[in-house]
Amino acid sequence: RLSALSRRARPQPGRGPAWVSVPAMAEAIFLRDGDGFVPTELSAGPWDPGSQHGGAPAAQLARALEALPSEQPMRVARLTVELLRPAPMARLTVTAEAARPGRRVQLLTARLSAGETEIARATAVRIRAADVPFPAVADESPPPPPPEAGVDPRKGRWFGFGDAMDMVLVAGSIERPGPATVWFRLRVPMVEGEEPSPLQRVVAAADFGNGMSAVADFRDALFINPDLSVYLHRPLEGEWVALAARTFAGQDGIGLAESALHDRGGRIGRSLQSLLLDRR
Repeated sequence: RLSALSRRARPQPGRGPAWVSVPAMAEAIFLRDGDGFVPTELSAGPWDPGSQHGGAPAAQLARALEALPSEQPMRVARLTVELLRPAPMARLTVTAEAARPGRRVQLLTARLSAGETEIARATAVRIRAADVPFPAVADESPPPPPPEAGVDPRKGRWFGFGDAMDMVLVAGSIERPGPATVWFRLRVPMVEGEEPSPLQRVVAAADFGNGMSAVADFRDALFINPDLSVYLHRPLEGEWVALAARTFAGQDGIGLAESALHDRGGRIGRSLQSLLLDRR
């Protein structure tokens, strides 16, 4: 299901906020199919053409968790996704429940399945949201430059879930190993007909941290994350989320990617990814 009119704009490399047209794309990352969801080509990942990018199932699990009802206003403060196996480009179903209900703190769980096979699971800590005045604690690290100050780093070579995003590089490089800071904005709904929530936008972007701050060339190395944890001390405001990402590598094939998360107003949290490191 493609839309011939779904042409969106993307920053032109080297020209900051200048814009050019891109080809038509799917209407959303997932399409509804009864009580399940069918992934479109915009969910595809970088490691296997038959598998999804980790951000797509992670955001789908986040959507299910935050939709669980509560008697008072609550917000997800921590979300951990375990990617048990590659998510196939096939129909998926999601179930979610409150494993430990509570008035102030809740533990939520969700599962993503393809047929009878469990693909991913998630746990979330949801905390009551209330007007509790505390003195503001400033982030001592400098804020990233705004997205208008950067350039699109992809140079037309991205596909799948990466093409579902606007990306703007404002520090470092994604072509050379090392830290990098990149702004992300979902260009299409996570599920057709729905506006992505702030949590979905953050989780979808947070899974890019290991790719933005790679410790080796993508053509030579694997740095696959089997999990993703996102901590948020305040919700995302607006559509843009920045990852100031850095990857650490041990000598035994295990690594860690961590990203400071920002919106235009400042720091909103942090994300972490365990990494399987290997040579192709």
